[in-house]
Amino acid sequence: MKIANALLISLLLIGCESKIDKSKIKEEIRQAEANFEKMAKEKGIPEAFFAFADEAATINRGELIHGRKEILDFYQKAKMENVQLNWSPDSVFVSESADLAYTYGNYKMIITDSLGQASSRSGIFHTIWKKQKDGGWKYIWD
Repeated sequence: MKIANALLISLLLIGCESKIDKSKIKEEIRQAEANFEKMAKEKGIPEAFFAFADEAATINRGELIHGRKEILDFYQKAKMENVQLNWSPDSVFVSESADLAYTYGNYKMIITDSLGQASSRSGIFHTIWKKQKDGGWKYIWD
């Protein structure tokens, strides 16, 4: 009888397993991207790229820069005060386990020189996001 009860309880628990709502996670990622971009505009690019980076994050800027502190150092040395960065993901994909996601889309960088002349460049970004222990999202690749 104990075996039958254990089997019944096991089957009930398996049947109650929660399904992953990928549309909810995609919205979380879109919101993380929006918050990331907003912080870059309001507090600056170095602070935003530091705040949204996972401890083990890597960025590719012609060279690979590993780690949050190194990412902050890179952007501080790059003198990003006169740079505005705009982006928005065109696509969001979520892993089956729902602990990783990636986005890609277009970005535009507007650089204002010391004479007040603005120039711009644009391209495509690709970011990989990792779910954190607190339930939030931070990028591990950009």
